[in-house]
Amino acid sequence: MTHAIAAIILAAGKGTRMKSDTHKVLHPIAGRPMLLHLIDSFDAAGASERVVVVGSLREQVEAAVETLGVRTVVQSDQLGTAHAALQAKAALADFDGVAIICFGDVPFLRTDTITRMVERLEARDKPPIVVLGFRPVDPAAYGRVIADSDGRILKMVEFKDATPEQRAERLCNSGVTAVRTRDLWPLLERVGNHNAAGEYYLPDIVMLALGDGETPVVIAAPEAEVLGINSRAELAGAELVWQRARRTQAMADGATLIAPDTVWFSHDTRLGRDVVIEPNVFFGPGVEIADRVTIRAFCHIEGATLMSRSEVGPYARLRPGSVMEQGSKVGNFVEMKKSTLGPGAKASHLTYLGDAKVGAGANIGAGTITCNYDGFFKYGTEIGHGAFIGSNSALVAPVKIGDGAIVAAGSVVTRDVEANALGLGRAKQETKPGWAMRFREAMKAKKAGK
Repeated sequence: MTHAIAAIILAAGKGTRMKSDTHKVLHPIAGRPMLLHLIDSFDAAGASERVVVVGSLREQVEAAVETLGVRTVVQSDQLGTAHAALQAKAALADFDGVAIICFGDVPFLRTDTITRMVERLEARDKPPIVVLGFRPVDPAAYGRVIADSDGRILKMVEFKDATPEQRAERLCNSGVTAVRTRDLWPLLERVGNHNAAGEYYLPDIVMLALGDGETPVVIAAPEAEVLGINSRAELAGAELVWQRARRTQAMADGATLIAPDTVWFSHDTRLGRDVVIEPNVFFGPGVEIADRVTIRAFCHIEGATLMSRSEVGPYARLRPGSVMEQGSKVGNFVEMKKSTLGPGAKASHLTYLGDAKVGAGANIGAGTITCNYDGFFKYGTEIGHGAFIGSNSALVAPVKIGDGAIVAAGSVVTRDVEANALGLGRAKQETKPGWAMRFREAMKAKKAGK
């Protein structure tokens, strides 16, 4: 049976430990804000409603989710997690299903865990609430869940209010809670704030359900899946967790990573089979790599498409809009931006290609640059099939080099070069016999005179 799912994501807090002008939940993991990782998991679980509770820096969060069809509601005063969840009531007034309440800083909550919570809520014994618990290595100040061996909850208590015996319990509350909406709103409205912090705690709905003679339950998830991210150090740790998992997946899917710990993927990096990635490679967003591509050490690749059997690096940079077609090659200290390198074309070293289209089989000599920007506008360069661009050439766009044309080394090309022609744009060389010797003697004498 399919159950309607609504996500209520709490993101109203300031996240002061992050010490940032950016809202905590918008700090990225693998180039994507942690909040959007979480929303992706809910989308994959089939959530039909996503509501984010905002407060501090609300404009940032609203801007981040507005194009995703995610609704936001405002918690003007941060009075606790139960109060925050209650702010979603009006937005979900017409929704009848299961609400999953969680914090916005748990980006690794898995789709199958969301599904497990919904299935447990709708199991034969019909518990009123399902809490997601975990057993951390260091329970620290997490709220504790006291339950029997079958997962039936006997008591939940915040760390501040817990007795020493309760603090000895290692099963902790992750903050992720599943409740049918028809039960959720009445429970939230009954929560009081008679506690050490004077706040309205979401876990108190469990105690209210127990008082009503109901039996809430807890299921467990791994610690790494539900740990919140509250500081820069924790953000770095979360990045490492994500990267390790992605590297393992890449190798399982048929890519060779020579030194896995030195390769950094983006959230959306797509790899083909038999791809070889050497050490110290960084992928920004928007990279798609086909089969049998080789990426040599110390490359930075972002927003680029690499087709089969192409080769990059070492020490190359591909910026957004770069396309390397079949069998093309970019070597060391080459930068591409918004350019296409045709099948079999090569730019082997010390080259900049910006706003350029390079034909099949063309050869770009060392030190070549496309001069694509005049300080106000960008212009394109076209290099034809089989063309040869000599070393240390400057192609001043807009300019077109025809098929099979040759540009002589050291040229500054400001006009089109027709197919199969030689383009030559440099000053005539002069040789002055004996000049160097006379110069040195004059300089030595001058220096000695001082």
